[in-house]
Amino acid sequence: MAKKKHSNKVRARHILAKHSLCLRAIERIKAGEKFADVAREMSECPSRKKGGDLGYFSRGQMVKPFEEAVFSLQVGEMTEEPVKTGFGWHVILRTA
Repeated sequence: MAKKKHSNKVRARHILAKHSLCLRAIERIKAGEKFADVAREMSECPSRKKGGDLGYFSRGQMVKPFEEAVFSLQVGEMTEEPVKTGFGWHVILRTA
């Protein structure tokens, strides 16, 4: 059976941390470290165990600032600056 396409959905990883730690995470990832490894070490979200993987989701499932950021990214792209939500600061990587 063919894998279902998720044309109206995205998949993302994120790091939830203080603003200063998010900036450091971005630096580390840009320097070549794997997003998942940095997420496991730095994120405060339970998804850290999965390298920050949030799975697939569609519009309306995430808080607005997070949703706007992730849907504006291309696959493989990461936010250049931390994104503020009611949960805190996020570094977001769109994976699909």
